[in-house]
Amino acid sequence: MNLQRPNANEALETKNRSRDVAPQSGLCSRCVDGCKGNCDLFRATFRGRELLYPQPFGSITAGADKDYPVDYSHLNINGYAMGANGINPNPDEATFPNVDTETAFGVDSKVKMKVPIFTGALGSTDIARKNWEHFAIGAAISGITLVCGENVCGIDPKLEFNSKGKVAKSPEMDRRVKEYRRFHEGYGDILVQMNVEDTRNGVAEYVIEKLGVETIELKWGQGAKCIGGEIKVNSLERAIELKKRGYIVTPDPEVPAFQAAFKAGPLKQFERHSRLGFIDQEGFMAEVDRLRKLGAKRITLKTGAYPMRELAMAIRWSSDAKIDLLTIDGAPGGTGMSPWRMMCEWGVPSIYLHSMAYELCDRLAQKGRPVPDIAFAGGFSSEDHVFKALALGAPYCKAVCMGRALMIPGMVGKNTEKWLRGEQGGLPSTVSKFGTTKEEIFMNYEVLKEKYGSEVASLPLGAVGIFSAVDKIKVGLQQIMAGSRNWKVEYITRNDIFSLTEECASVTGIPYVMNAYREEALKIIDA
Repeated sequence: MNLQRPNANEALETKNRSRDVAPQSGLCSRCVDGCKGNCDLFRATFRGRELLYPQPFGSITAGADKDYPVDYSHLNINGYAMGANGINPNPDEATFPNVDTETAFGVDSKVKMKVPIFTGALGSTDIARKNWEHFAIGAAISGITLVCGENVCGIDPKLEFNSKGKVAKSPEMDRRVKEYRRFHEGYGDILVQMNVEDTRNGVAEYVIEKLGVETIELKWGQGAKCIGGEIKVNSLERAIELKKRGYIVTPDPEVPAFQAAFKAGPLKQFERHSRLGFIDQEGFMAEVDRLRKLGAKRITLKTGAYPMRELAMAIRWSSDAKIDLLTIDGAPGGTGMSPWRMMCEWGVPSIYLHSMAYELCDRLAQKGRPVPDIAFAGGFSSEDHVFKALALGAPYCKAVCMGRALMIPGMVGKNTEKWLRGEQGGLPSTVSKFGTTKEEIFMNYEVLKEKYGSEVASLPLGAVGIFSAVDKIKVGLQQIMAGSRNWKVEYITRNDIFSLTEECASVTGIPYVMNAYREEALKIIDA
């Protein structure tokens, strides 16, 4: 059984001519001399390295579609007919609207969130930049955390360095932090992420000292790729500027042949890449200490879909350094820009990685060492996903990180603003069936209006969209939690899920459905 077919995918705007395809190669079973396309190799004939990335940059987010042998759908949720954790077990009090979905993470200075979800790293891609006010305000009014990703200062067109080559002014970073704080109400926090270039450029110093940012996130990797952050660059001058700022830019914009190709037209964009980071325990501990001395109140770490060795390093070193939150991002991940085939074929898939994380965390706990607060990431989009992740990682997993699932409502809400103005053909039928005004279309608009009064008019509709999507996840989670008889997030345990296949049970350590609660059942029968 082939789990993922190469050589044609909607993400690359390619397809096979034939309906019969060789499973391993993805090539049509009959490749005809004279075919007019449009598989990956056909298009790569003309566009070369362009075919490494989902298309078109800046307008899409992409998620890999490999079908793994085991994933979170192989877990189901237990519901019970007895008991109530965290509330009096009576029908009038133990209702699902009374379920408390709040969570918190941190060591000495905890961050509370109204729902156990937060956004992934929204950094230097055009998707993040163009939609930032929608994403940031949406997260703030929803009471969840937002991660401002890598390279935001580094690509800021108006970036200014001081005499020491460190960031002195970054209007784009200023905007990012300001937008989140406009409606921040004590729940959630804005995390600023650091990679190699950010560290060299003094981003932490700038955001802590000038902007009052309290939480810095160190980055080891992500689920979408095993290399650094990337963006496309549309001008030769900009590509040269970013190279001079210390980034890897390909093709080299200072090579005459590439300059000629760009001016002639076939080379349409350059790529800006971040450097790979290299970890060691001494360096990691020193960097954490340095950031704390700069004034960082909290330090978090995000790691990617690496093997168990690197995962163990992340967990143990986070424990030793008293890291406030460790986000573990599994494959295949989503992206604003990552190499497509890499995204499909690299890394430890989420459920495998998260099962490893639980095993290692539990081993650490049994040795009497503190276990860092954990967040799981990698392909989550709905309330059942949230519950399963919290249960699989219980009691160490405190929240779920979502990328594209929280970006989509922001983009849809933003576009609704345009459609309401009559742009792009006006409201599509998929939206107009709910009404023709924002008050009619967004079911939570009046809720926000009651809370914010006239200030509601300043809320971008993408933020309203995110608020609505988070509300859906929250209420759905309340229903599932009530059904599993858990009225607070902290009461969710691994007993609240079961494996549908024996292979899933082997991977996760979660009992196979035919064995879950078997001993208790037999005692009842045999009594």
